[in-house]
Amino acid sequence: MHDAPRYDPLESSTVLPKGSSAQPLVAGTVSREYHVPNMQDFAGLREDDHLYTGKVNGQDVTTFPFAITKADLDRGEERFNIYCSPCHGRTGEGDGMVVQRGFRQPPSYHQDRLRTAPVGHFFDVMTNGFGAMQDYRAQVAVEDRWRIVAYIRALQLARNATAADVPSGEKVFKPGEAEAEPAGEKKN
Repeated sequence: MHDAPRYDPLESSTVLPKGSSAQPLVAGTVSREYHVPNMQDFAGLREDDHLYTGKVNGQDVTTFPFAITKADLDRGEERFNIYCSPCHGRTGEGDGMVVQRGFRQPPSYHQDRLRTAPVGHFFDVMTNGFGAMQDYRAQVAVEDRWRIVAYIRALQLARNATAADVPSGEKVFKPGEAEAEPAGEKKN
């Protein structure tokens, strides 16, 4: 028991190559100390910086890594309402429920600095955290983070939209105006 059948760090070895118990790691080895719930998000395994970091050559990207569809926006809204609205509020004003209960208020998405920020900035903040905001890398999948960014952009665009921005054939509602019920149908 005094001389256990194992090697201590940097102990010499007569069996292993180079005569040392410390051997180089096999290529692609992932540390046991670094647990990543979304393994594809681990820096050593990702191949697309645009998708996984929101940066190209160290700069925040201005484009999305995949085409955003209506389904993506709907998913982004759903994820935003779950993970973001408690602090940022449903409209992105920074007036969520936890803020109303005394937590530090985040900035409004509608201020000029954030309206003009590249989409990669929002992705990076969700991935790595910023200020009082924790990172959401473990809670929100990579693609869903991009969908949330798309929804944030939709919130920003809707805030300053005019009737001229609405596609032709679509009804425009004024603030406080409710959609008229079709004749003969009544809601219970």
